[in-house]
Amino acid sequence: QHLFALAVDEDPEVRKNVCRALVMLLEVRIDRLIPHMYSIIQYMLQRTQDSDENVALEACEFWLTLAEQPICKDVLTAHLVQLIPILVHGMRYSEIDIILLKDIPVGYGVPPGSVVPLWVLGRPPGFWGVPLAVGYPLGFWGTPLDFGVPLWVLGCPCGFWGAPQPRSPRPGKCSAAALDVLANVFREELLPHLLPLLKELLFHLEWVVKESGILVLGAIAEGCMQGMVPYLPELIPHLIRCLADRKALVRSIACWTLSRYAHWVVAQPPELYLKPLMTELLQRILDGNKRVQEAACSAFATLEEEACTELVPYLSFILDTLVFAFGKYQHKNLLILYDAIGTLADSVGHHLNQPVGPRVTQYHPVSSSVTCVIQCSPVPLPPCPQCLSSVATALQSGFLPYCEPVYQRCVTLVQKTLAQAMMYNQHPEQYEAPDKDFMIVALDLLSGLAEGLGGHVEQLVARSNIMTLLFQCMQDTMPEVRQSSFALLGDLTKACFVHVKPCIAEFMPILGTNLNPEFISVCNNATWAIGEICMQMGAEMQPYVPMVLN
Repeated sequence: QHLFALAVDEDPEVRKNVCRALVMLLEVRIDRLIPHMYSIIQYMLQRTQDSDENVALEACEFWLTLAEQPICKDVLTAHLVQLIPILVHGMRYSEIDIILLKDIPVGYGVPPGSVVPLWVLGRPPGFWGVPLAVGYPLGFWGTPLDFGVPLWVLGCPCGFWGAPQPRSPRPGKCSAAALDVLANVFREELLPHLLPLLKELLFHLEWVVKESGILVLGAIAEGCMQGMVPYLPELIPHLIRCLADRKALVRSIACWTLSRYAHWVVAQPPELYLKPLMTELLQRILDGNKRVQEAACSAFATLEEEACTELVPYLSFILDTLVFAFGKYQHKNLLILYDAIGTLADSVGHHLNQPVGPRVTQYHPVSSSVTCVIQCSPVPLPPCPQCLSSVATALQSGFLPYCEPVYQRCVTLVQKTLAQAMMYNQHPEQYEAPDKDFMIVALDLLSGLAEGLGGHVEQLVARSNIMTLLFQCMQDTMPEVRQSSFALLGDLTKACFVHVKPCIAEFMPILGTNLNPEFISVCNNATWAIGEICMQMGAEMQPYVPMVLN
């Protein structure tokens, strides 16, 4: 009762904290709120439209939290007719938003770091938890980074497309997040409330209104896909046209929304939607606006994952565009470009290597750029080695002209990190602890090279001390380092067992001690590496069986 008495306080700070308190109660003591739920929902409808932005943001959190509760449908269905228009209207940019999100052209005046990769915002570099490929052990990379995923899903207080802002997230993005989760609860039941609004918004003459409509369409894509299918033959061409809108914010949101419907696009005859969409997205990758570049590259990576070999007829055009973008993009957007190229390699596989000459030549800028980044970058850049690993796997022997400098850079990186770790362990007061993410990146790239090059990696291994370094990495205190080490051991066992065999007596006890389910990914990779060694050793494996079984 005391909380309700404060609900209409004139001080916005009080109203904000009332909303926050109700959200917390909804999470931990929903039973106390159920008798008052009608009144609470009506109150939150008002606060979602509050003139104070911070109050409106807290109120939007209520809908996100309510959507996770089992009672959501029962208590909210009757209020959808009020709630949906409020959320949709709240997704428009305010005048302040437009000023803060003014078009950012490409040029020297763009502050470095204005675009941040998702792994910085929501996922630390490290184990991603899924196989790199069928039959492959769990590795550092897992799947390509989900650059097409809206940042609100990651719970990140971000601005438009991921640039951290000095101010709070705007209510429009929170409204979009609320509509997204509600669409997954109500599904097609939401459409009678949305479709009349969408028809007006999407074709509106004012760009701010049209942009909000495109965002609405993207937000409901996952939850309402089945119900939207009859309208997509009309909407997809309209969205493709919006990619050429004069306003950069419209172009960028159209990129993201189209990526949300990529699965449907790919399922249709390619001449209808895939080819026009691909053509326009590639033009937007070379857009003069930095934000559009990022959105288009992210969307294209999603399209690559969905289309796979459907893109093979257009490879030359795609590669021309992506390689040209290397000369156009600045440092941070390069991360997303690397991801798009790596995803393309994963999607089309060996087709990337036909014919070898022209396409490998086209990929030379990729190889040299990534090598340069690994060598010179002050921070770990996961998408870059992942890109090279994917390209090496796809090109296989076609990657040979570029593999030696990359291989040597990785070996040097591992060696320097191990040396720095040794100095730190001996004299912690004199030396800093090394950043082992560098070493993990290098180990995983070496795994990718071994998988992609197969037996061709043998000469590189013969001319290096990688087996000695691997022995040290396998005993590292950091589980992620051991995990990547065992993955590399398995790949080297498959590719050039002649260099692994002399080390088996030293490696097997280490592998045996890491069969510990407490570190599931380490255990998984150690098990896989033992299996690969068994297949190569045959009957010679018998002396090591007891230490593995025990």
